[in-house]
Amino acid sequence: MSTQTVLPIDHAGLVELSKARREPEWMTALRAEGLQLAGSLELPKLEKTRIDRWNLQSFGQYKTAEALSSLEQLPEAAKLLVTGEGEGHPSNLLVQRNSGVVYHSISEELSKQGVIFTSLEDALIHHEDLVRQHFLNVVSKDENRLTALHSAIWSGGVFLYVPKNVEVAVPVQALFLSDDADASFSPHVLIVAEQHSKVTYVDNYLSEGGAGELIQNGVVEVVVKAGAKVTFASVHNLGSSVTDLTYRRALVENDGGIEWIIGEMNYGNAMSETTSILKGNGSTSDAKVICIGTNDQKLNVTTRAVHFGKSSDSQMITRAVMRDEATAIINGITKIEKGATKANGEQTEKVLMLSPKSRGDANPILLIDEDDVTAGHAASVGQVNPEQVYYLMSRGISREEAQRLIIYGFLAPVVSEIPLEAIQSQLGLLVERKLGQ
Repeated sequence: MSTQTVLPIDHAGLVELSKARREPEWMTALRAEGLQLAGSLELPKLEKTRIDRWNLQSFGQYKTAEALSSLEQLPEAAKLLVTGEGEGHPSNLLVQRNSGVVYHSISEELSKQGVIFTSLEDALIHHEDLVRQHFLNVVSKDENRLTALHSAIWSGGVFLYVPKNVEVAVPVQALFLSDDADASFSPHVLIVAEQHSKVTYVDNYLSEGGAGELIQNGVVEVVVKAGAKVTFASVHNLGSSVTDLTYRRALVENDGGIEWIIGEMNYGNAMSETTSILKGNGSTSDAKVICIGTNDQKLNVTTRAVHFGKSSDSQMITRAVMRDEATAIINGITKIEKGATKANGEQTEKVLMLSPKSRGDANPILLIDEDDVTAGHAASVGQVNPEQVYYLMSRGISREEAQRLIIYGFLAPVVSEIPLEAIQSQLGLLVERKLGQ
């Protein structure tokens, strides 16, 4: 494949755009280097998935985003996702529309505590040293063609910084909305939680319109310092014309913890990798992921934990429901490095198929280089249990309602863990919509 068909922007245009956005010279140079790497690096090699057959050319072009004067200007579906507790909107909210951030608010209380919650583009200008210290240190630009391209064309994004010993009581929220297929949509989320801090971050990805194909090429980096705790919840609900490519990764130091709660509710092809690097002793990771495939979707979902620290612990639960002709490759990978004594890694992957033409593969993988550890895995692929359906029907429940209850029970270990009631309810509605219940 020639570089002309891969790269969405030329070198001169990229440099000019970076300067027009008042980015520091090191970021301009990093973008240029990423673009050069994208022309030579290979695509990621995914388990049983030919990603090279997907649409990987429609990245769109950067378009300046017009700020919202009110959240009422958002589409109805988007407004439902930015509703705060009680009346009004949450006080800590960021909205990206297509290429850029169009709305941003942070409470006075958090600002006084030293919390930074703003667009990554704004942080580059006002908090340059912090961004430079952490940007693309957890996910490297030279991993593959997708990460290189992201480093070159990312825009908008989130920068969340929580100082030492600060606990953020209320979840901070972000909404990423694509409603212009000609506009690039590659946000970068960077979260830094200093020692003994605590924060919950929730975001939603939504597309409207559906005219024209587009690629969402996103990266999430979470830095969890010693003793810090971060909960990261994300629901992706992008339309069938959007190909969703997302890398999420956390680096966790001594006694730190990361909790992932992920809903992959897209309608187009999607690849996601959610990884915890347990660098520190006593570090922990808890990952819960659900995905639902419909029509002829192709999904490749990987959850990974890499143990370096002694007495580190990782837990993974993945639930996938496939209907129609959808296919899913569900990978759970636990890697325990030499020296990570007393580490523990547990994982469970389950796939429920609702039609004879759907397919799901559950691949539990344990890679153990240390003897003094504990690890385990469980995996299952199957259809709705007819005995369970019969039992419920014998209690006067219709077949359709019985299947619905079984599916919801199957997904409950993840859905019930969403930290915001409004987002939990929204995810329930998305499940119903996708499954046609």
